[in-house]
Amino acid sequence: MTLWVFGYGSLVWNPGFEPADRVLATLPGYTRSFCMRSVHHRGTPDVPGLVLALDRSGAAGCPGVALGVRDHERDTVLAYLRDRELISSAYFEQVLPVELADGRRVEAVTYVVDPGHEQYCGGLPLEEQARIIARAHGGRGPNTEYLFNTVAHLAELGIADDDLHWLVDRVRALCA
Repeated sequence: MTLWVFGYGSLVWNPGFEPADRVLATLPGYTRSFCMRSVHHRGTPDVPGLVLALDRSGAAGCPGVALGVRDHERDTVLAYLRDRELISSAYFEQVLPVELADGRRVEAVTYVVDPGHEQYCGGLPLEEQARIIARAHGGRGPNTEYLFNTVAHLAELGIADDDLHWLVDRVRALCA
């Protein structure tokens, strides 16, 4: 049985492994938003950045990609993803049903934000998000790079997100 991983942010453009398969997918009941403060990868404890996370919602679902993992790489990929995604325990690793664009339904490893975690910051106004992203920098680089890469790669896949496009324009203006 193929291990699937659901990507909705940086996993879309930087999964850290070579997927055996890559299929557009939707995760029902969740939405993608900048609702998690980043104190490692895209910010620091003193100047936290923001990263995208999956937050439960009544929305139709979050569009993204399902990444298939080769059977012989399963343990290595899971160890890598856990090291990367669970660095501060702000995410729960869950296996959730996703709907693939080709009509299949599969179970996928998914990283969902813990709304009770101190890094959770759901509901921030877009302007505040833009100001945070414009100034933050962490171990994996500037927060702006994370935003710009994510939006560009989602657009390449035909996934539009009005809030993310607004943030790109506003962050570029703030950084000009």
